Amino acid sequence: MNKKRIEILVGLFVLLGLAGLLFLALKAANLASFGRSQTYTVTAAFDNSGGLKQRAAVRSAGVVVGRVTSIKLDNKTYKAVVTMELFENVHFPEDSSAKILTSGLLGDQYVGIEPGGNEKTLVAGSVIKETQSAVVLEDLISQVLFSKAADNGTAAPPSLDGSLK
Repeated sequence: MNKKRIEILVGLFVLLGLAGLLFLALKAANLASFGRSQTYTVTAAFDNSGGLKQRAAVRSAGVVVGRVTSIKLDNKTYKAVVTMELFENVHFPEDSSAKILTSGLLGDQYVGIEPGGNEKTLVAGSVIKETQSAVVLEDLISQVLFSKAADNGTAAPPSLDGSLK
């Protein structure tokens, strides 16, 4: 009887451990929606969405205020149209701006919303007009390399006597 009781306790402990691992995996993948809250949908168009993914966080002042629900290409403007669900209890002014930012140097990307000053607020179906696209690290590196190459190529050559003219 005592051996059976220990086996049951070990089994329960293993099940609790597996449930904890499942919970952590869902949280890390942004798939867990425990305590679903009411939301409203807004969209924003970006020239470059970088590595932004569905279910990425939407933040304002470092606080998660929503999630990205879809990213599609507009066939007319060739811009990435990002659809976001914002929590119902958070209302941003109509002239707010959206940026695609990165957590840390090489971390995940998210949408950052900076509130504007208008008294009217965003409602379901609103479009955020002021946007700033993702900064692509490869583009920055190539700009630095090309600017260094241009600086080296345009410097005045020294004259025969060693002085610069």
